[in-house]
Amino acid sequence: MKFLNGLTLLLIYQLAGEIGVRALQWPIPGPVLGMLLLFLTLLLRKGRVSSVDVASTALLSHLSLLFVPAGVGMMVHFNYLADEWLPIVVALVLGTVVTMMISAAIMQGASQLFSSGLRNDD
Repeated sequence: MKFLNGLTLLLIYQLAGEIGVRALQWPIPGPVLGMLLLFLTLLLRKGRVSSVDVASTALLSHLSLLFVPAGVGMMVHFNYLADEWLPIVVALVLGTVVTMMISAAIMQGASQLFSSGLRNDD
């Protein structure tokens, strides 16, 4: 029962994100906004919701199955991929490099913030 409650809660947040994105006409995916809303809710609650914990753990344990439809879609539309391989490769490489640079900058900033916070507490 906890799994169904957690899955329902996750889907409600995804729906809220979809509604919010469409209502505000934001250029981000609805599930991303829903995930942000769930994150903010969990921060305000100052803890985890056990049903969401159960559902998310179950979904993550079967995450590889969620890639099957994407793989099938790639095989079905392989001719489009073959025609547009250069922009796809450029976007993937640039996206990866930018993501790694931003992640490194955030990690450096967080480590400096936490290390200076530890020194001030002493």
